[in-house]
Amino acid sequence: MKNPSLEPQEACLSESKESELSVRIAGKEDKARVQRLLSKRHYLGNTPPVGDFLIQIVSRGRKWLALLVWGPGALRLQDRDQWIGWSQVQRSQRLKLIAQNRRYLLLHEKGSEPNLASQILALACRNLPDQWQESFGYRPLIAETFTDPEAFEGTCYKACNWTPLGMSKGNSRHYADYYQTNDHPKKLWVKELAVDARLRARDVTLGPQWTGAEVLAPNGVMPVNAPQRRSLLEALRQTPDPRAKNNRFRIGSVLSIVAMALLGGARQISEVARFAQRLHPRQRSQLALPIKKGSKGFYQVPTYSVFYQVLTRLDPEAFAMTLSQWLSEHQDSLPEALAMDGKMIRGIIGMVSLVQTEDGTPVAMAIMDQKEGTERCELKAAQKLITQLPDLENKTVTADPLHCQRQSARMIVEKGGDYLFQIKGNQPNLYKVAQQEVLASPLLPKQP
Repeated sequence: MKNPSLEPQEACLSESKESELSVRIAGKEDKARVQRLLSKRHYLGNTPPVGDFLIQIVSRGRKWLALLVWGPGALRLQDRDQWIGWSQVQRSQRLKLIAQNRRYLLLHEKGSEPNLASQILALACRNLPDQWQESFGYRPLIAETFTDPEAFEGTCYKACNWTPLGMSKGNSRHYADYYQTNDHPKKLWVKELAVDARLRARDVTLGPQWTGAEVLAPNGVMPVNAPQRRSLLEALRQTPDPRAKNNRFRIGSVLSIVAMALLGGARQISEVARFAQRLHPRQRSQLALPIKKGSKGFYQVPTYSVFYQVLTRLDPEAFAMTLSQWLSEHQDSLPEALAMDGKMIRGIIGMVSLVQTEDGTPVAMAIMDQKEGTERCELKAAQKLITQLPDLENKTVTADPLHCQRQSARMIVEKGGDYLFQIKGNQPNLYKVAQQEVLASPLLPKQP
C-alpha cells in the first residue's frame, strides 16, 4: 500500500523500491527487441543512432521495465545555452557534455505502480555518467529532454528535480534551410549530472573526466554575436573597395567574413572560404550576402577567388582605420581578463586581437602584416592597440612570449592594468630569474 506521506521527490529516491531495479547498457543481442518495442509502443517510434548514442535497459529481475535512449544534445537552444552561461564558441566545443534523453518508454501497465516512472528515471540518471564514460571515454555534465505538452505533463521529470526552461521555438532541422518551423513547440527540461555542472561546463579548463568531450570549434562558429556582426558590417562598408564596381559581393560583407574568420583561427584563404561556406542562412542574411537568383532564399557566399582578389589588393591602412573607428565604439565593454594574440593569413594580412579570456569574444583588434620585423608586425600592432584603449583599470592582459617586452609591460601598467606574459628560453636571464622566484614562492610545497 502506498504511503500517502511520501512526496514525489521522496518516492523518486526510495531506496527500498530502487533496490529491486537494475540498469544496464543495451548490447548487440538486445538491438532487435529494443527496436521492435520502440517502434510499436513509443508514440515517436524508433530513433536512429547519431553520434554518441546509448540505450539503458531498466529491469526487475529478468523483466524489462523501461528503455531510455540517450544521444547528443541539441545543436542550439537559446534557453539552455543562457542557463549554462557559455558562449557560442564554448557551446560548439563542448556540446558533447550534454546527453539528450531522446526516448523514455515504460513497459509496465500504466497506473499499476505509482511513482515507478520517476524511480526509474532517477536510477538511470545516477548511472548515466559512469555508463557513458564506459562507452565513450568521458562523462556528461548535463542531461536534457523535451516533452510534448499536448500529450504529457512531464511529471516524472519534475519529481526527479529536472528544471523546466520554457518552450522550444518549434523549429525542426532541415538540410536546405537549416531550420524550418513545425508549429509544434516542446517543453525543455534540463538536469545537472554533477555538482556545479553548469560552472564546470563553462570553466576555462575542463577537468580530466570531461576533456574527452571537448572538440575544436569548427569553421563557421561566430566569434562575435549578432549585434557585433551588424555593427562590424556597417563599419567595414566604409572601406574603399579595391576591385572594379558592380561586384556581386560587397566589400563590407567580404571583409566582415575575413575579420571573423581570422578571429576564429583561420590562417589561409582556403580556411576563410570554408568559414564562409559554413555560415548559417540567418548569419548570411545578417552579413547582407546576395540571394541566388531563382532560389527560395538561398544566400550565396564569396568563393576563394573573391577573398584572394580583395586581400591582395586591399589597402591595409584603410582597413585598419575603419576597424579602429569600430573599436572606439566598443571600448566601454572591456572585461576583467584579456588575452592578446595575433593571427595571420600567410603573407597577406593578419590581425592582433584582444579577447575575453573566458570565451574568446574579441573586444579590440589591430592590423598586422608579419609576425616579426616590420613596423606593422604583431608586436608593434599589439603595442599600437594598447595605446588606443582608453584604460585598463582593474584588467589583466595575458600574452605569449613574443609580447614579453619591457615596453609592452610598461604601456599596460601606465594604462592602469596588470600583465601576465609567458617566458621562453630565448630570454635566458629573465627565464632564470623567473624560475628562482617560482621555486622560492611560499605558496608551493617544498621538495624533500
